[in-house]
Amino acid sequence: MARKYFLLNENLYDLVVVGASFAGLIAARTAAHRGLKVAVLDAKSEPGARVRTTGILVKEAVDECDIPAALTRKIPGVRLYAPNGRHTDLFAPGYYFLATDTPAIMRWLAREAVRAGADLYFGARFHGATLTHDRVHIHGLDISARYLLGADGAKSRVARNFGLGRNSEFLIGVETEYEETPTVDPDFLHCFVDTNLAPGYLGWVVPGANMTQAGLAVANSPFGAERKPEFAAFANRIDRYFALSNCEVLHRRSGPIPCGGLVSPLSTHRVLLTGDAAGLVSPLTAGGIRFAFQYGRRAGGAIANYLLDDGPDPGAMMAQEYPRFGLKKWMRRLWSAAPSNAVLNATLFTPPMRALAQWIYFQKRGATIKAKTETPFLRLT
Repeated sequence: MARKYFLLNENLYDLVVVGASFAGLIAARTAAHRGLKVAVLDAKSEPGARVRTTGILVKEAVDECDIPAALTRKIPGVRLYAPNGRHTDLFAPGYYFLATDTPAIMRWLAREAVRAGADLYFGARFHGATLTHDRVHIHGLDISARYLLGADGAKSRVARNFGLGRNSEFLIGVETEYEETPTVDPDFLHCFVDTNLAPGYLGWVVPGANMTQAGLAVANSPFGAERKPEFAAFANRIDRYFALSNCEVLHRRSGPIPCGGLVSPLSTHRVLLTGDAAGLVSPLTAGGIRFAFQYGRRAGGAIANYLLDDGPDPGAMMAQEYPRFGLKKWMRRLWSAAPSNAVLNATLFTPPMRALAQWIYFQKRGATIKAKTETPFLRLT
């Protein structure tokens, strides 16, 4: 299992990963498997501490990294609610989402990285580093590396230290984790579109892995107006249906979610960004775990190839491979403008909007759509 940080005497690693994130741990595991001496540094006390994500995995993420079934809950569909309470159920043949026990997954990923040979140091905050020719010296830790990978989140210290691109556009999300309750239909991610409560994004209720998660996120207006998520108002509106006020609160979390797309520059000599630090989060859906798995693994492999076999520069390689999110960035700006609830009520279940929902939730796969037009399940007006 991961061990706590202790001071080293200028211990030279092939690769130091800053951030025991999804991307960081996958990269460390890959690089260690390929023969590199790897260290991971993280300010947290242990891998599962201070989790700031709902932890929903799309099927593509599962295809990138096998996750223990005991730490997940399969959810086959999406129930999408309009502001007036009408809802549509969406399914796609063979497709599903996984709700996760995210702290437990982080601990499992940490154990996997250690089993591959990586050293994990917790309580080791990154304060800065200096690059001298072919070595990166980590300030205050007496550690140096032949390569440094920044996987340290939306407000990356590695990016700031080396003058790399930094995220500048964010959603602000808040979430409360409750005890598991049978009042939430376990077959659906419950997604609420409402400009009054969640302008620029949505609210959600998730039948999680041994818990229930409810939250919402908002985007700042493209015209510069600052918005704040009002979780209490959202919880009050949905309580008559889910009765979450009767449930024990387990955890609360909040934080920024990058939504501006890929940052630039991504790298400098012997330093590369990945995961949220690189802006590898869909600007439209705010999903980033699949990209963390896919490109964390690719970054770890590219760095190993560069250091062991004189392969191409990892920064140049990843700049070509990382997605640009062109269409999704455009759609993010449209959605951030927050159309009125009257417009949403009139258009959300029209054929073009249903097709768009299918594309967003099921990655272009065919979907079965069931429109509910009976008594509104929820009214958020």
